[in-house]
Amino acid sequence: MVLTVVIATLIVPFETFALPLVWWVNQLPLLRVNGFRLEWTTGWMDTYQVQILPFVANAFSVFFFHQFFQSIPRELDEAAIMDGAGWLTIYRRIVMPLSGPAVATVAILTFLPAWNSYLWPLMVVQSEDLRPVMVGISYFFQLNVGWGQIMAYSSMITVPILALFVAFQRSFVNSIASTGVKG
Repeated sequence: MVLTVVIATLIVPFETFALPLVWWVNQLPLLRVNGFRLEWTTGWMDTYQVQILPFVANAFSVFFFHQFFQSIPRELDEAAIMDGAGWLTIYRRIVMPLSGPAVATVAILTFLPAWNSYLWPLMVVQSEDLRPVMVGISYFFQLNVGWGQIMAYSSMITVPILALFVAFQRSFVNSIASTGVKG
């Protein structure tokens, strides 16, 4: 039942819950460093946390991991239990090493929308030094800048995405290649 509700959230567009999410992140506590003191404040507005943490876990990732963990044979768990392993040991030493391709796939497919987001950072970040590159590209259109500079900036935006894909390429390709294999 819980998985069905999580999957049902995939059909809800982001714009429908963007304003309530802004209100919620503005109510969350935040630990800030002020000089040499730590102080608690409320509100994550205008921070890096507000751009990253609300999107770390999404419905697609939950569904993808659920399907991947269902494909791991139960016999591995049973053999580990017979050897005296607890659930945490089974998770740490058997399940997580086997789920490298799933982790790589989710990392890439979660990073891309976060990197390309425009509306959310525009809503929650006011200072220019914290805004991501997609919001920064809109500043080019406010100036009298040539298309060559815009294209150079756009090319530089793709470098982190390519680096992430190259870092996880083997696991990502293994994940895609193993989706049609039974046995």
